[in-house]
Formats: sequence, C-alpha cells, structure tokens
Amino acid sequence: MIRNEPRSGATTTPALSMRSAVAALRRANPERYHERGPLGSGDIAADYARWYAGVPATSRAAAEDVVRYRVTGRDETRVLLGLYGDAARVRAWLPGYPDRVGRAAVRRLLGAARPAVLGVRQAERRPVDLTALPVLQATDRDAGAFLTTGMVLADDGAALSVHRMLVLDRERLTLWMVPGRTLGHRYAEAQRAGRRLPVSINVGVPPAAMVASALNARFLPSGVDKLAVAGALAGAPLTLADAVTQPVRALAESEIVLEGYLDGATADETLGDRLGGSLPEFLGYHGSAQAALPVITVTGMTVRDQAVYQAMIGPGREQSVVLGLAGALSVQLAGRSRDWNLVRDLHFSPAGGGMLTLAVSLRKTGPGSDAAPARLARELFDAHPFAKLVIFTDDDVDVSTPEDVLWALSTRSNLSSDCVTFDDYPRLPMDPSQTSAWLAERGHPGRSYVDATVPYRVRHLAERAFAGPSVRRRRPVRHTPDSRPGS
Repeated sequence: MIRNEPRSGATTTPALSMRSAVAALRRANPERYHERGPLGSGDIAADYARWYAGVPATSRAAAEDVVRYRVTGRDETRVLLGLYGDAARVRAWLPGYPDRVGRAAVRRLLGAARPAVLGVRQAERRPVDLTALPVLQATDRDAGAFLTTGMVLADDGAALSVHRMLVLDRERLTLWMVPGRTLGHRYAEAQRAGRRLPVSINVGVPPAAMVASALNARFLPSGVDKLAVAGALAGAPLTLADAVTQPVRALAESEIVLEGYLDGATADETLGDRLGGSLPEFLGYHGSAQAALPVITVTGMTVRDQAVYQAMIGPGREQSVVLGLAGALSVQLAGRSRDWNLVRDLHFSPAGGGMLTLAVSLRKTGPGSDAAPARLARELFDAHPFAKLVIFTDDDVDVSTPEDVLWALSTRSNLSSDCVTFDDYPRLPMDPSQTSAWLAERGHPGRSYVDATVPYRVRHLAERAFAGPSVRRRRPVRHTPDSRPGS
C-alpha cells in the first residue's frame, strides 16, 4: 500500500537512508569506520574478508566494521562494505525493532505499520552501462561480478527482496530467485499473461527496507506488506518515487537505481569459459552456478550525487544480521499455538548464517510448560524450511549472547535425553553436511532441537547466583581500536 503524500528532499534518519546511517556511525563510533584503497573491484571483497569479516566468512567472532573503498580507475563512486555487520548497530538505527521478539512486541510492531508514501527521487539519470559500476567479483572462482545488495521492487512493493545478480554485459543481469519468493510468483503471473514484469533494482537502500525485505511475506497479515513493516521499524514511512523508463517505483533514498524488465529471456550464470562458481554463499562455502536464470534487461539508471555502491561479500556477519533480525520476526509472526505466549525472545546465530541455528527463550508458567519445546519445535520446522537446530532456554538467558546459550546447553541439558531429531524433513539446501556425498560417509539428515530449560518442578536447583539476563543495549558501544588497518 502507498499513501499519496508527495515528499522530496533527503532524510537524515538512519533507518530511512544508507548515507544517514553511515553518518550516524561516524559520529557515534568513528573508530568503526575506515577508508581504504584504491583497490581493484576484484580485490576488495578479499581485502574485507581478510581484515574485517566475521563468522561465517572467517573464524573471527566479532562485529564487523564499516569500510568505504576507493576503486582503482574509478574516481567517483566508492564501495561500502560492512554496514550491517553489527546487530547492535543495526537495532539502534531501527527504533521500531522490539527489544525482545515476543508475541506482544511483534503485534505492536504490526500495529505501527506505516505504508510507504510517494515522493521525488533526487538523482541524476545516466546512460545505461552496468560495467561502469564497481560491481565486485568476490573470488577468482566466481563466474564474474555479482550485485549482492540489489533490492528488487515490483508491483509497487508487493514484491521486495534482495537477490544475487550476475552482470552479463552493459544492459543485462541474471536473477537468482529462491523458489517460493513473491517475486517469483509475480514473474510467473506475468509470463502466463504474456507481458513483461517491470522492476527496479535498488542499491544502497534504507536500513529499514533491507531488514524488512528479508521477512517471510507468507506470515504477514492481509493488508500489511514489507514496505509498511519497514515504516514501522523506522518509525516513519519510506518514500517511493516513479521510475523514469518503466512503469514501476523505486526507493527514493537508494544510492543507485536500475530500471528494467523481465520478459522470459534466460541465461546461465557463466561468462565465456568461466564455469562452476557463482559467488560464496551465506553459510560460508562456495556457491554453485545456476542454469537458465531469468534475465533483467536494464533500461534506465539513476545515481545520487556522490553515490556509494553498497555490497556484501557473500558470507559474513552482514547477511547473518539481516537474515537473523528479519527471521526472528518471521518466526514469531508464524506462531499460531498458545505455546507462543511462553516465548520471550528469539535470536538466530551468525554461526548458522542467520537462518539455521535459533535460540528461543521461554518463561514457563507451570509443569505443563515442560512439554512446550517439543510442540514449538515441530511448528518451527514446519514453517521455516531453513531452520536446522533450535535451542530452547529459560528467560534468564540472553539468547543473543553465544556464551550464555552454551552455558544453558552445558548445565541445563543432557543431550542423551534432551536432544531430539526429526528425520521427516527434506534436506537443507547449501548445507554441505546434508548432501548425499556427506551422508554416505556419516549420518542422516534431520532437524534437531535441544531442551536446555529447567524442569519446572526443580527450578530451585538452577537459580543464577546473580540476576540475569543483562539488559540488551540498543546503542552500539565504543570499542578500542585494534590492529586492523584503518584509513
């Protein structure tokens, strides 16, 4: 839904503008912002991974810094990496994101949904040339340069999602869509009707839009779309603007907007003799190229003054944070049974790429609550096909703190009785431990949960000596500079 309230002018709210979020970071935590380069567009991802990226891209268990790179031979546009690499930082930009993802908090979020408004985009129209953008090639194995934060908008925001897109030439991109996405349905409908599907591709989008785009739209109530939830997260509506060359809208505050259409054309994720790899996947492993992907033909390009090209390196904390923040909301939105009233918080761990490993804190109300984890686990695995491991804790555990979850796992569960595996689910895509070759060596696929809660009748045996959990901070804390390179 879009309200017809024309707006113009740039925003200074971090949730509503990528450049405002960067400015806010530089004011609050200047030591977490760096400028580097010049480097070639094929070297930037590796440099970021070496010095800044966290689990699962590397073994570094730390929040990621923000780095703006100068690109060799390109004097104007800069490349930005790491913006979403710190969950506390992102939450601080989103005033509507609940402190704890409980049922009542998510209902309040939906009640604050703010439909997008129509405004004016202040940007320069440029000749279409995708090769003029500093699109990154993450590894030598990749088929070519991929857009990694291109947010595709269709049907005025009914479809809003981020996809990887391989630059084929000056005017064409491949589009990889995970099956079941709204964009895929809209594309199929257009194909059946014999028409093109106009789209905008938005790069450098408002943080509220980035997080909302990763929501599972199946669980949103009727009349509420992702853009409206983004408005609730931001505490103010997002602004859309009419595209120049296509009958579609774009996010007005995007740094770069590509306009184009899907018309049934397809291409493989390969360039010349470069075969095999797409780009590293969110779980930290090499990706596989896809065949016969839909092709977007780009017909227009608008660029803001001093535009910054935003990217992600594939795996790393950025994707995990975005997927995890949105995933927690989606899990709570999908809950239907009364057991969900016991859920006090949800957190997807970066260790599982923000999708595979989930910690859930419960507040039990009586002995009957001891059976809730088994029922909730089934609901979770039925609704969320990427969830692989769920750890249930009591509400004195901070599920966003890995050591606290491991403490509960270590002292409040006996895996021989408290770990249950369901083997009646399909294998997880992109998880190497569930491939046929792996399973031929060891084990069988499944989804598991661990009940690391205290049995209600013996809760007196597991009282923490000090009160917990600690209050979660909404503002990023200052860190002492380390040995990583700065400017």
